[in-house]
Amino acid sequence: MTVYLHSGDLPADVAAALAAGGSVAVDSETMGLRPDRDRLCVVQLSGGDGNAHLVQFPAPGAGTSPNYAAPNLRRLLADPAVLKLFHFGRFDIAVIQRYLETVCAPVWCTKIASKLVRTYTDRHGLKDLCRELLEIDLSKQQQSSDWGGPVLSQAQQDYAASDVLHLHALQAELRRRLERENRLALAEACFAFLPTRAQLDLAGWPEEDIFAH
Repeated sequence: MTVYLHSGDLPADVAAALAAGGSVAVDSETMGLRPDRDRLCVVQLSGGDGNAHLVQFPAPGAGTSPNYAAPNLRRLLADPAVLKLFHFGRFDIAVIQRYLETVCAPVWCTKIASKLVRTYTDRHGLKDLCRELLEIDLSKQQQSSDWGGPVLSQAQQDYAASDVLHLHALQAELRRRLERENRLALAEACFAFLPTRAQLDLAGWPEEDIFAH
């Protein structure tokens, strides 16, 4: 595994190489779990080749906001020819919409896929999926961590990378199971709705079921 740390944006050649692969795993690290309040600090990506690219958005100083222009990253995330793989995409897609002003599409979510085919368990976290499906034990030690500092520790970089390094392998296995159970079309309909679900979250409907009576 090699982790590459970039400040503010992906280099153009890296973005082009990731796009050429046709799919890219994506995750984010923020200051908390409320996109309307907690700023985006890091976006991590992997082309499924064992390498991870971290784009850090450090705050430049007191009273100022990070620069979220990131044209290469935005272009990649919005590219309709590139499938974006997430785990619990609902959150990351909302954060990206909020701070990068970019709608990710098309998307695929391993957590939704897991809930549709691993109905024998209620454990659908990334760590659970990696352990059962890939026999890989992820460390979640840095899950509660201050991502807003000017420098990311090596432990933080390794943790952030681990969240995207295995999504391609998980997608392949979960897709196989979805096809086996005749639920792939249902899953794909859920994935297609995710950007709209993220917009509802940002617009003030995070919990209310608007389809309810």
